[in-house]
Amino acid sequence: MFRKAEGKAHGKLILIGEHSVVYDKPAIALPFCDIGVKATIESRGKGEGIVVNSRYFNGPLSNTPETLKGIKACVEETLHLLNVKPPTIKISIESTIPSGRGLGSSAAVAHSIVKGIFHYYDTPLRHDVQMHLVQIAETHAHGNPSGIDMAATSSDSPIWFQKGRTVKKLEIVEPLYLVVADSGKFGDTKSAVCGIRNLYLQNPSKARKSIDLLGDYTYECERYLSQGDLAKVGKYLDLAQVELGRLSVSDEALDRLIETAKNQGALGAKLTGGGRGGCILALAKDKHHAADLSKALTQAGALQTWTSYVSYPQPNE
Repeated sequence: MFRKAEGKAHGKLILIGEHSVVYDKPAIALPFCDIGVKATIESRGKGEGIVVNSRYFNGPLSNTPETLKGIKACVEETLHLLNVKPPTIKISIESTIPSGRGLGSSAAVAHSIVKGIFHYYDTPLRHDVQMHLVQIAETHAHGNPSGIDMAATSSDSPIWFQKGRTVKKLEIVEPLYLVVADSGKFGDTKSAVCGIRNLYLQNPSKARKSIDLLGDYTYECERYLSQGDLAKVGKYLDLAQVELGRLSVSDEALDRLIETAKNQGALGAKLTGGGRGGCILALAKDKHHAADLSKALTQAGALQTWTSYVSYPQPNE
């Protein structure tokens, strides 16, 4: 009998705390529901084995390129855990999340596939099992991930994340209008993480100072989010960007977009994600200001922009 099932996941934004989160500092992450992934699992008409249909690869799962080895391992462990006979399925992946931009692409793909496969086999999926399976893909993608990407891409609310601790939902009193701008440059999280680690070895006091300040700014940002003081939130986003620059994870393209946003009156602006390419986010005053920021960032060379409205609790919740 022909069968078909779907799994979906959205992107994510790190508002503040990227990189310092690796060193056990807190971070604030937001669901980025404007972009997402859909994985469709369906029976194959004939033949055996698993095939993958995606933007980057079409063919047998066994022949996936190195960049998709994490997804391959995730799929294999998911099927092993379900204890199903050798399947004859097709996994089709549709994504509006640009890869390598710090927006949670790899985690969202893994979430959508795991959910889709469990739906296909009509099996309930516990959250801890889902996170375990997605962690497999994330470890291949990022080496030693903090876990923030897979937590944020599976959450429908802003989260307070600290490695090894329970993830907490974060209340936001005043809605946030965020403009996200893609520099057009593929980010390099692994290189950025290794660069900070090397700086830490060569100049531990400098690296530790920036990491500690990023942690302090995250606490301050959370405090002002809870008070609805967006001007102060913006201030700490700006201060965080200064430290990310000192840690050498920003670059010329990101700095140009951030400068543009600030010149256009953004309350705050910084890179989001791993840096060394990827995206920036800018905090707008309202939706009209967000539209102005988006236009200015596009004119300044952004490959694309998105405007995200963030509010929690949600209306009528």
